[in-house]
Amino acid sequence: MDHIISALIHASRTGDLLLLQEIIDLNTNLELRDDKGYTPLIIACYNHQTEAARLLLRSGADVNGIDTGGNTALMGVCFKGYADIAELLIAHQANVNLLNGNGGTALMFAVMFGRNELIALLLQHGADLTIKDNRGMDVLDIAVQQGNEQGLQLLKQHQPINQ
Repeated sequence: MDHIISALIHASRTGDLLLLQEIIDLNTNLELRDDKGYTPLIIACYNHQTEAARLLLRSGADVNGIDTGGNTALMGVCFKGYADIAELLIAHQANVNLLNGNGGTALMFAVMFGRNELIALLLQHGADLTIKDNRGMDVLDIAVQQGNEQGLQLLKQHQPINQ
């Protein structure tokens, strides 16, 4: 990995806004990936660096960019439980229904890890309860499997009437 990519990834991970801005000012491609396939935005979000994520988004980072597993920044924050960054990503038009390489969605991550505040947020922004992952499971199935009773209740409140 060359020194610009290394610096970009480091600045995104640590929230070093001055360094990040310097790198952006060089017209650096913000979709460069580290050796694990993570974009700077995914790294900033996963490490709860809200201002770094905001700067990257304002500078043109792809809000729906994916890592090598097909995971987006929104999926990562739903796993970690960072509602503030999820709101930022959604405000920048993150697609709440993208599928990763296993057919999982951000809502599935929120349900699986008991991030009920994020479940409510995603549902408010059009998350689809009917999507099934590669195992054939939808979010209701995942909530039951994980014993997430509060999440299950939230999902049932938003379940389409014909189900």
